[in-house]
Amino acid sequence: QVQLVESGGGLVQAGGSLRHSCAASGRTVSAYAMAWFRQGPGKERDFVAGMRGSGGTTYYADSVTGRFTISRDNAKSTVYLQMNNLKPEDTAVYYCAASRLVYKLRAGNEYDYWGQGTQVTVSS
Repeated sequence: QVQLVESGGGLVQAGGSLRHSCAASGRTVSAYAMAWFRQGPGKERDFVAGMRGSGGTTYYADSVTGRFTISRDNAKSTVYLQMNNLKPEDTAVYYCAASRLVYKLRAGNEYDYWGQGTQVTVSS
């Protein structure tokens, strides 16, 4: 089993920045695909950013490209989401996710492990 514990998030004004962290425990996750999803009020859960266990290429939703950056520190078993130039439409609960095998990185149902979720609220 893998446990994912998130930190970060909070309330920020439009144009501001926040950084999420997601620390994994239970197993070594350096080979796991890791991703961030979010669910806004009254919306479905959407893919935000992700990267495969092999590292290297990162993937982003069109709505956050150029503003958000996903990264990982395998020595710390932690994945990060740096969010810059935040907009009110970024308001959501953010979740990190992990899985050993993922075919479609953007598909939430392919992930086995999820963090508890953290609220991000962006005021205009």
